[in-house]
Amino acid sequence: MKHVDYLIVGFGLAGMAFCDQLEQHNKSFFVIDTKDSAASRVAAGLINPVTLKRYTMPYKGEEQFHLAKAYFTRLNEKFAFPFMKELPVLKIFSSIEDQNNWFEATDKPVLNRFLDASLVKNNSHFIKAPLQLGEVKETLRLDIPALLDAYAHSLMSSDSLSFDQFNYDELVLKSDDSICYRDIKAKRVVFAEGYGIKQNPFFNKLPLVGNKGEYLIIKAPDLRLSKALKASFFIIPLGDDLYKVGATFNWKDKDSVPTTEALEELLQKLNKVIACEYTVEAQQAGIRPTTGDRRPLIGVHPNNKQLVLLNGLGTRGTMMSPYLAKVLFEHLELGFPLDEEISISRFPKKF
Repeated sequence: MKHVDYLIVGFGLAGMAFCDQLEQHNKSFFVIDTKDSAASRVAAGLINPVTLKRYTMPYKGEEQFHLAKAYFTRLNEKFAFPFMKELPVLKIFSSIEDQNNWFEATDKPVLNRFLDASLVKNNSHFIKAPLQLGEVKETLRLDIPALLDAYAHSLMSSDSLSFDQFNYDELVLKSDDSICYRDIKAKRVVFAEGYGIKQNPFFNKLPLVGNKGEYLIIKAPDLRLSKALKASFFIIPLGDDLYKVGATFNWKDKDSVPTTEALEELLQKLNKVIACEYTVEAQQAGIRPTTGDRRPLIGVHPNNKQLVLLNGLGTRGTMMSPYLAKVLFEHLELGFPLDEEISISRFPKKF
């Protein structure tokens, strides 16, 4: 029997961040992950604290940004690879009103650090931006699949991870407030499965609805972008003339199969923004673990304190995951209370 402090189910951005918290505090753990169509592996990987549609700061935005930057910088050093790099974002204004809203936002103390009040002239013949561009400063981009693979490799080397389908029927809650799963005994199990929560009998009544997001990978040699573009979607340079374009939001489909409808939607939007030839190299899809109130779902099951949830990161999982992992660890190990805005206790009738 393998004895650990924590069993973690799911190894996307949330699961990885919680593993890091445990490693930083010398806690033992074991991870089980299916490694199939995780939304984390499809995500754009941008770390930007400003919501560019409304020019607002999300929940704990600056704090999340600082933690994320420090966390991913440390992982860069740990694995001796630049998974995270600086990548400024240029905002294409949709109207004069949108441009005016940008100027108003740059006067707000909480936003002017990130939004440059001086507009950027559009010098590219291949970008359609008649109202010039606004630059978002300090933004970062993370190569999520490469980082997940590197971290997973290190866990497998220490026999701390298994790629397997988790079977809830084999989870046994013990009278000593521990859990057993096959040959593993742990004090707690942390579920970080993303949309997989829908198959979790302990938490599947919580209002995680999920939405499907799709991206294109295009090759556009003439575009020559060194910064990301943001219109109603993103164009993110990947290197070698490749760009990630997206994403769509589909609240109906609950699978990871790319669709013709999303392809046509993204191409229509893309053609309104760029005026150069390109080819579509790939199409990706994943289900974001999104809640109706756009807040995470974290905390301890009210009836079984061995069962813990870390979920609902939605569209900002890259920036949010280090913060939520830290908050959850401090709640479990130090007894710090969780904010009602993110705690599963806000849904008492769902258990």
